[in-house]
Amino acid sequence: MTTYALPAERFEADRHHLRAVAYRMLGSLSEAEDAVQEAWLRAARADVAGVENLTGWLTTVVGRVCLNMLRSRRARREESLDLGVTDPAVGPGGGGDPEEEALLADSVGVALLIVLDTLAPAERLAFVLHDMFAVPFDDIAPLIEKTPAATRQLASRARRRVKGAAPAPADASAAVDLARQREVVGAFLAATRGGDFEALVSLLHPDVVLTADRFVVPTPEPIVVGGARTVAEGAMAATGRARFTGVALLDGRVGLAMAPQGRLRLVLAFTVTADGITGIDVVADRERLERMEVAVLAA
Repeated sequence: MTTYALPAERFEADRHHLRAVAYRMLGSLSEAEDAVQEAWLRAARADVAGVENLTGWLTTVVGRVCLNMLRSRRARREESLDLGVTDPAVGPGGGGDPEEEALLADSVGVALLIVLDTLAPAERLAFVLHDMFAVPFDDIAPLIEKTPAATRQLASRARRRVKGAAPAPADASAAVDLARQREVVGAFLAATRGGDFEALVSLLHPDVVLTADRFVVPTPEPIVVGGARTVAEGAMAATGRARFTGVALLDGRVGLAMAPQGRLRLVLAFTVTADGITGIDVVADRERLERMEVAVLAA
């Protein structure tokens, strides 16, 4: 019987695709690279003589590796959440390239990575492989030891989590709709990332008030600062955080979520009126973050 080992160059042809799969599964560039390498070690030992679709087969191999990594991660979840947020230049750790990781997070969507991180490993696998990479449920089901129908249900459940609940109607007194919130919050993030102080000030109401809980910067009491220029100066001091921050729906309102390695660390909830941003609530309290519904804004 003829056996056929996978040539290294054939694997390399799919490396970029496999890394994309692994990054969406794991939310970490360094872990994604590890998963791809492990997938190569497994593929190199396998007989692929009967494999018709090598790319599809390799996708399921890296998916299985990522599934095992996610299950291991859940067992040590508390340890993985110990990263603080006080350093404005906080990065992903693990020896990865922070700039490349930030670009990847932007390309996938920070809000999506956060929601994916809340899913059970099997849900995440079903959603990522099927909805993002068009892998048939029949091929996914054996990886999680489910029927195709049950696997379809897992993906559907994950899809609902990604979309979130319908946002509550905008406060009539604010006269601001979701599109306006998105425009203003997106501009705030762009100005922070770009270091454009005057653009930030122009978005803020002169009497804006920012409140940061005591977990953002360890203090006995929450921090409260007021005034457009003072708040803008604080935002300029946190430009490092903005690399891993994206626009998201936070309990039905548009805000910003910071998530190095795809794991929610901090949010900025905005009060936006016709006169600009009048309030910013910065939250790093883990209990409050866990109760918050984060969803992806529709395109």
